[in-house]
Amino acid sequence: MLVRAFIPAHITAFFFPRFHEDPLKAGSLGAGVNLDRGTNVFVVTEKGVKRHIRVAFNGKPVKKSTARISYSVAEEIIPPEFRGNVEIWQYFDFPNGHGFGNSAGGALGTALALAYAFKNKTLLQASQVAHKHEVINGGGLGDVIAQLHGGIEMRVKAGCPGIGIVDNIFFEDYRVLAIPFGRLSTKEILKGDIIRKIEVNGKQALERLKKKPTPENMMYLAREFAESTGLMEGELLEIARELDRVLRLPSSMVMLGKSIFALLREDEVSGVKEVLSDLSIEKYAICGIYNSRPEVGRWTG
Repeated sequence: MLVRAFIPAHITAFFFPRFHEDPLKAGSLGAGVNLDRGTNVFVVTEKGVKRHIRVAFNGKPVKKSTARISYSVAEEIIPPEFRGNVEIWQYFDFPNGHGFGNSAGGALGTALALAYAFKNKTLLQASQVAHKHEVINGGGLGDVIAQLHGGIEMRVKAGCPGIGIVDNIFFEDYRVLAIPFGRLSTKEILKGDIIRKIEVNGKQALERLKKKPTPENMMYLAREFAESTGLMEGELLEIARELDRVLRLPSSMVMLGKSIFALLREDEVSGVKEVLSDLSIEKYAICGIYNSRPEVGRWTG
């Protein structure tokens, strides 16, 4: 059987973590946006004599140490009595480690595709498995539940799907500019001294967004959060300021990645492209907002 799952890329605008000894109760609160590009996961299952699981990123098989989250998800969902080959092919529209939720996309896509193939877990149960292994392995805290809801979202209670609570912000006609520049380690930042600033500023931003839940307010709060925490500085800040000259709303930093994003209208696209050309930035995407839950089903090509 060949099964395909699509998980939207997720950009976190601002956040603050909620740690818990139970990984299902750990998570993050904040806000973000889901894109119509992301992670496609294809799962092939074939019965045989021995049990064998293989994971590949963008067509290249990877070791367990490189894909420990996806392997952990697979081991939990594939029935223990199953004998045969399971191939998990993950294709990412954005580079890994740049803040677009690839880790969660791979985990959630793997969980949903395997659950669909073996018919042994519901969508919610499979999503909880993905969240659990994301938290245990330091992949992230809030992407899975955000990707499950789609749209522009506020995470207002921490935890996995079924425990955490997500609300959605209404929007019209916005597109998303996404510029990946480099990698940041979520695990290292969450262990660093900056975490106190993230907690204080993240809480304030979420409370203010709850009072005025609009995409416009989210972007102003995102930029304020990025600068006040010290996460956005140097080259990223300089590029953001250049983009701001042709945008109605401020651009900001993707949390957590060395990347920039912005909400823009159709009439702002040409101006943005001119600025990026002047800055010699060629690698970027202008995406739609993915406003539904992930797709999963049998793949016929």
